[in-house]
Amino acid sequence: MTVRGQIRNGTVVLSEPVKLPDGTDVEVELRPLDADAGATLYERLKDVIGTAQGLPEDMAENHDHYIHGTPKRTLR
Repeated sequence: MTVRGQIRNGTVVLSEPVKLPDGTDVEVELRPLDADAGATLYERLKDVIGTAQGLPEDMAENHDHYIHGTPKRTLR
């Protein structure tokens, strides 16, 4: 079972209440905070936006055709 939480004032506070018997052994794994957690998708990807080269002009409209081989969509 995995239970998540945060440290508040030096105490582990679980995100959801869990009833565990006194004396239950637990293990706490420390993970680094995600620096991009509050960033928008644009902010996370801005360094690579527009860098793809040599793609077909209709790649955005027909990406499923080029990636998966589905029939091309007709432009309206």
